[in-house]
Amino acid sequence: MTDTLSPAVQICRDLIRCPSVTPAEGGALSTLENLLAGAGFDVSRVTFTDEDTPDVENLFATIGTGKPHFVFAGHTDVVPVGDEAAWTHGPFDGTIADGMLHGRGTADMKGGVAAFAAAALDYVKAHPDGIPGQISFLITGDEEGPAINGTVKLLEWAKEQGHEFDACIVGEPTNPDALGDAIKVGRRGSLTGTIKVNGTQGHVAYQHLADNPVPGMLKLLSAVSEVELDKGNERFQPSNLEITTVDVGNTATNVIPAHVMAKFNIRFNDQWSVKSLSEHVTKLLSDAAPEGLDWSIEYAKEATDSFLTHDEALIQTLSNSIKTVTGRTPELSTGGGTSDARFIKNYCAVVEFGLVGQTMHKVDEHVAVADIEQLADIYFRFLQDYFQA
Repeated sequence: MTDTLSPAVQICRDLIRCPSVTPAEGGALSTLENLLAGAGFDVSRVTFTDEDTPDVENLFATIGTGKPHFVFAGHTDVVPVGDEAAWTHGPFDGTIADGMLHGRGTADMKGGVAAFAAAALDYVKAHPDGIPGQISFLITGDEEGPAINGTVKLLEWAKEQGHEFDACIVGEPTNPDALGDAIKVGRRGSLTGTIKVNGTQGHVAYQHLADNPVPGMLKLLSAVSEVELDKGNERFQPSNLEITTVDVGNTATNVIPAHVMAKFNIRFNDQWSVKSLSEHVTKLLSDAAPEGLDWSIEYAKEATDSFLTHDEALIQTLSNSIKTVTGRTPELSTGGGTSDARFIKNYCAVVEFGLVGQTMHKVDEHVAVADIEQLADIYFRFLQDYFQA
């Protein structure tokens, strides 16, 4: 049966059989290294370290010279499998059944990595005298983790090595229902805040001797959760603030807590920057805070601004390839969460396109074998047209 598999499906199956749960490499990068090096790519394995985070292996591979310099980006790390007994097929077996390839990472995003690896290998093979430009791979093992020792540092490392990219496709699963539904041409920004209110602990029956911080926190949370930040625009949906946790650390019902903490996250569009939005939220809180309330707000350092890619040649070339293979005209979307595209945008034009994402991170994650094959075809046609443009 293995001999009948297409190259993209075989590569994906090989990658699934590598238990690369963040931060473990699990053999996935070694599989890619052997594959790409055997086809003439110059492959580098780079490990990054940082305080209080695990070391992470990454891979950079490149072939060709000159311009344009196109890069495929993605990750081979996966989220944990959860209850392995709940899986119909082993999460790292790479079982094919009823036209579906099963396993952790098939959708997110070993299927995408396998498809662009197969496409690039076919493209290189079709140009025995050398490709008209340069193709690179930027593969991390830290996308599903802290994202500290992964793409950010790999991009910096590649720049130090003299690489300048012109355009990039990230192979994340962008399609909600069917292959060809959507290209991600941008992402909303992300801002996380932590509100703290201090009071005085005491017995609930002697409230006059205590200062309950919870009512003050409720006023603050009401001020930020009920406000409309904006109405969205042509390319972006409205910004939304979601309260994600409220905690007093109190297990007793007869004790007024001394402190209360709440966290929120805002996914915001291009009508805001991290700076302008944090200033706006801080003012909302200040205006709502009762006189004398001891409160503070702190914003996470890893906040990121929204971005929108305007490289029409990149977008149109990919759209045309998708239309040719699937018959669908993809929506140009900015919805969903964040990805490593938020880092790549600082180095070159970037879009995202991959498989259908309905089962990503779920028990029994799987994708259609035919979709992996079609995705590889889309990437191959893209390379043909991009390097002729």
